[in-house]
Amino acid sequence: QVQLVESGGGLVQAGASLRLSCAASARTFSAHTMGWFRQAPGKEREFVAAISWNGGSTTYAGSVKGRFTIFRDNAKNTVYLQMDSLKPEDTAVYYCAARGVFEAILHSTPAEYSYWGQGTQVTVSS
Repeated sequence: QVQLVESGGGLVQAGASLRLSCAASARTFSAHTMGWFRQAPGKEREFVAAISWNGGSTTYAGSVKGRFTIFRDNAKNTVYLQMDSLKPEDTAVYYCAARGVFEAILHSTPAEYSYWGQGTQVTVSS
């Protein structure tokens, strides 16, 4: 069982930066693929970014590529999402998720992830 707790959300103006953190309880954290997703009101949950178990591979949604960076610190059982140049359309609840062990392929569909955090709200004002 993997428990995930997100933090770092808040209210910022367009163009600002935020760093989200996701702390995991499991000793197996370093083996899992980690992903960030987001869900805006009235919309489906969508993929943001994913990172391989060792941090060697990352992938991003086209809407955030070049602005967001996912990285992890396995010694701290934590995955991060650095969000720069935020836009109002980035407003959503952001979730981290975990799946698999020692995978070579990164997944971007919510249904493919087994463990989820409770989410943290990010609001970007114009």
